[in-house]
Amino acid sequence: SHIPSHKTATLLLVVLPAAWVWRQFFISGENPASVQTWMMGGLIAGFILSLATIFKKNWAPMTAPLYAVAEGLFLGGISSIFEKNYPGIVTQAVSLSIATLLVMLASYQAGWIRPTERFKWGVVAATGAIALVYLVSMILGFFHINVPFITGTSIFSILFSVFVVGIAALNFILDFDFIEQGSRANIPKYMEWYGAFALMVTLIWLYIEILRLLAKLNDRKKKKK
Repeated sequence: SHIPSHKTATLLLVVLPAAWVWRQFFISGENPASVQTWMMGGLIAGFILSLATIFKKNWAPMTAPLYAVAEGLFLGGISSIFEKNYPGIVTQAVSLSIATLLVMLASYQAGWIRPTERFKWGVVAATGAIALVYLVSMILGFFHINVPFITGTSIFSILFSVFVVGIAALNFILDFDFIEQGSRANIPKYMEWYGAFALMVTLIWLYIEILRLLAKLNDRKKKKK
């Protein structure tokens, strides 16, 4: 699959703000309040920019790099807080995320996983179902109702996380297919930016889900001791 490398590379803009926020956290003596503003600002800006990119695809050359910067601020904050509670977890999560991306790319290029219409519908439906579960749990959270299989350390909770990581990984196949179809069809240049944006959204989601899964496994191990 042909992925325009300079566009995908621009989206590495995530790394710089993430590293900066990470540094702020550890300079401040590991005080979460020091990164709270950057984290929330990045999250809200990222959400608005992602909606703008989805509904106005021709804005993607401008909104995709800005989205990368905003998400970088958020990821730097959340990663540093996870790292404080679980030393070494961020390196593991980054390595696993990149390894998953490469495995999925190899599987796609080798034709082991084919993006048939049924496959695409299945992945989209499962992704939508996960989003719905998260939305319901967020609404319940406002009323201080905890959803144990999302936050807990039970076997079911861990299996739920494994399932979510799996669906996030399968979304890469949809992204690769979108980018490849686009390069064949000579679509407008801005759609290449949109393809790179879609790939980044999947990678960020996968990374956060792997962080959560590793945190659950760590907590479970602590409980057993």
